[in-house]
Amino acid sequence: MKTYRMYASSINGRYVDEIVEMLRRGAVTIYPTDTMYAIGCDALNNRAVEKVCRLKGINPDKQRLSIVCSDISQASDYARIDNKAFRILKENLPGPFTFILPASPRLAKAFKGRHEVGIRVPDNAIARHLAQELGNPLLSTTVEWPDADPEDLLQPAAIALHYSDSVDALIDGGEGIGHPSAVISLLDPSSPEIIRPGVVTPQL
Repeated sequence: MKTYRMYASSINGRYVDEIVEMLRRGAVTIYPTDTMYAIGCDALNNRAVEKVCRLKGINPDKQRLSIVCSDISQASDYARIDNKAFRILKENLPGPFTFILPASPRLAKAFKGRHEVGIRVPDNAIARHLAQELGNPLLSTTVEWPDADPEDLLQPAAIALHYSDSVDALIDGGEGIGHPSAVISLLDPSSPEIIRPGVVTPQL
């Protein structure tokens, strides 16, 4: 595993280019968001998506998958966003929210048969920059492991130690934020439903 140190306030373009090239070849990386650290890969690369699902014990047939996008425009290529949903997204993103929306058929095979997808546009320039330079979303799932000390989940060094043999790269963006994103269903944008509250209340 290769470690890259950079911060959201100071993006290292050379590092981003190198990581994006790895992602295009099917690599799995850990990167900071505006909530927890996340495990990600190219959301259009079937083998990489399957690798992340195995790593986290995710059954894509039964569990919702989420993607990190550079902005709402990119998200609209992979989720169906009507005018009401767009207004809500525009009010809240970038931010610490996962919005559940009807999925489009453009995602990797692991998403097939799933009628919904979680959309994230984090308030973290590193995460958004990766998706922007990749040209499509990253599959995203929170870094966690059984019996983990909550403090370890915030520390890049502890995360690197646990995943050293499992992922290809880690972006050390400093200490993480120990709060998961709020989850809001916009499957019916006329009646948004907060599935999991977060530390920030969404504007609905």
